Amino acid sequence: MGTPNILLTRIDNRLIHGQVGMTWTNTLGANLVIVANDEVATDEVQQNLMDMVLPETAQSRFFTIEKTIRIIGKAAPHQKILLVVRTPEDALRLVEGGVPLKEINVGNLHFSEGKKQISPVVSVDESDIAIFKKLAALGVKLEVKGIPNERGFDLMTKI
Repeated sequence: MGTPNILLTRIDNRLIHGQVGMTWTNTLGANLVIVANDEVATDEVQQNLMDMVLPETAQSRFFTIEKTIRIIGKAAPHQKILLVVRTPEDALRLVEGGVPLKEINVGNLHFSEGKKQISPVVSVDESDIAIFKKLAALGVKLEVKGIPNERGFDLMTKI
């Protein structure tokens, strides 16, 4: 596998929305946003809604986790990639599949019953915690940070 030019990998329940589509994409200078999620890879309605919030300077691709693992190493050097996944599990599958991720931005994991809130926008349950521990053991740095100019923190210090 080649080394793709991944500027940032983000876990975000909402995938691409205004904050990701404009703020992160523009701040990073990304020209390609890849959404790696099995459900969205086949849902054109969700894809079209997400495309609406991307700047003209960025393209999007919607791949399954397996397809992302298979082809991301073939990305051209000029492709500056913002890689977005919906869940910690999606991120772990990418790492275990050989995608070279050294750091992951944890942006939005919504609160629901049984989850513990560790920041205003990140809540985790026991399954999430176990997955984050696996990612950390694999050498992945996990930073909670909602927007680029916000001061982030190491997720592992809170779980």
